[in-house]
Amino acid sequence: MSESLASMISAARSVANELPPDAAREALAEGAVKLVVDVREPEEFREGHVPDAVNIPRGLLEIRADPASPAADPTLSAQRSGRVLLYCTKGPGARSLLAAQTLVNMGYESVDVLAGGLNAWGEAGLPVERSAPA
Repeated sequence: MSESLASMISAARSVANELPPDAAREALAEGAVKLVVDVREPEEFREGHVPDAVNIPRGLLEIRADPASPAADPTLSAQRSGRVLLYCTKGPGARSLLAAQTLVNMGYESVDVLAGGLNAWGEAGLPVERSAPA
């Protein structure tokens, strides 16, 4: 039997902890979140992102998250036991939820998803940074 996107998101949601923007901001301010990862594409990231977030597109996550990969991202792979916050553009957040499930399956111990994504973050009045064009 094949899976639908809805069933995949539902399964991912069962392992992901979704944080509303205010709770995410508080966890960041307290230093509880060690790394924020934007799983959108680079052009989306340049248009706006959570301050201090790193951009690791969903399609590259596995090769960047595995410390044994020659393309590992040391910033991400160093946080296997730290608290990582993922986000994409909006809810239901298919990219961030599927990314969270992937990291949990890869042994990451504490993975959260920003509920409502970057849209909800901005709507809550929280800062959004923009990058200079590449």
